[in-house]
Amino acid sequence: MKKHVKSEPAVIRLTLNGQERSGSCEPRTLLSDFLRDGLGATGTHVGCEHGVCGACTVRIDGVAARSCLTLAVQVDGRRVDTVEGLAGGKDALSDLQEAFRRNHALQCGFCTAGILMSCADYLERKPDPSEEEVRDMLSGHLCRCTGYTNIVKAVLETAAARRAARTADTNA
Repeated sequence: MKKHVKSEPAVIRLTLNGQERSGSCEPRTLLSDFLRDGLGATGTHVGCEHGVCGACTVRIDGVAARSCLTLAVQVDGRRVDTVEGLAGGKDALSDLQEAFRRNHALQCGFCTAGILMSCADYLERKPDPSEEEVRDMLSGHLCRCTGYTNIVKAVLETAAARRAARTADTNA
């Protein structure tokens, strides 16, 4: 009979929302659990635990990723951004979050953090998306409360506002 050997806790050092943080956990601990339980970043929600629903989406080194499919040890020395850091300030909202608020782009809010993180990543890579492209990107998220229409409006509104700001900066 094989004996289970307990592994030593791993020390994880990362930049979380611009702040140097560290904590220890078992090597098999998921990033979603480490963020929530180890570092108190409870805006990252855990839904399906299979990478399907997207509620746990964070950005690792600037790229959207499912934290329920990532081990905490994989982000040692890396940058992780969660919804708590999206606005950059404690009492402020990002332009994307403001657009979600204006357009009533959330219902219960459980999946919203992950959707916001995917949308933020997407708009940086694709600053001028079409409605069809936004809907295609959102297909990686499951929400039981919404028809996604207001989310699409919020993303397109944010893209248009950013485009107008870039144009104004260029013309100034």
